Amino acid sequence: MTQNKRLLRWVPVLFVPLWSTGFIGAKFGLPYAEPFTLLSIRMYLTLLAFLVLIRIYRASWPNARGVAHSLVVGLLVHTCYLGGVFAAISAGMSAGLASLLVGLQPILTALLARSLMGERISNRQMVGLVTGLIGVAMVLYLGKSVQQPLTYTPQTLIFTTIALFGITAGTLYQKRFCIGVNLLTGTFYQFLATAFAMSILALLFETRQIHWEPNFVIALLWLVLGLSVGAILLLMLMIREGEAAKVASYFYLTPPVTALFAWVLFDEVLTPWAIGGIAVTAAGVYLVVRKTGD
Repeated sequence: MTQNKRLLRWVPVLFVPLWSTGFIGAKFGLPYAEPFTLLSIRMYLTLLAFLVLIRIYRASWPNARGVAHSLVVGLLVHTCYLGGVFAAISAGMSAGLASLLVGLQPILTALLARSLMGERISNRQMVGLVTGLIGVAMVLYLGKSVQQPLTYTPQTLIFTTIALFGITAGTLYQKRFCIGVNLLTGTFYQFLATAFAMSILALLFETRQIHWEPNFVIALLWLVLGLSVGAILLLMLMIREGEAAKVASYFYLTPPVTALFAWVLFDEVLTPWAIGGIAVTAAGVYLVVRKTGD
């Protein structure tokens, strides 16, 4: 047990950079396919990968209730979150800004988790909430670069809001209803729900044209293996083993890591105000999720 706890300490270290690359993978893949089409292909390939893993590890399949709960988590964590993020980036929002906005999840998760459990929100947590919102405002209104602005529109903000509330609700739902479900088979049903939803969205709203260029294939493979298999399994493991608010706290690390990746790969500019906004947001999240006495 002690050895397992030591290993679990390293899970966030692996999770944060893997999760951060999801925004970069979207940036690489979206020029070659529309967002829902890309996510549909990603989901079907991921289902194949999970069937192989389930066969290798002989994972147990959940009962009907476990299946139903897993399908709900899939619609929240993957359909709403991934669909919102990919749609926002496809509509022109920068990867760094998309990461920052959905990175507010720890604040929202901590507040909802405490509210649902009947715990009082402390003054420190309220200060953290306000601080986090100030940080976002710094990026949105003061963090634009004249040469390369951090672009956003009302449409992209709506997409990221859907993503934010989807990942938040999904995290809480997973913690409440899916603790006894096997990680591999439960996640399989999550992706099954997402594949179905993304296929419908692609049929209704997109042309479904795909340009099978090498960059697209590389991005797609990374989104499947690195994100859908690697990062998602780490996330589900953290949710199962830890408190919802504590798990969510790791998401505040993804905006700066994503911004670093975007700076290296896409030359996306972050002004001093934007960098300061990231720092202020991180400080606000820390105040919300920090335990008393830390």
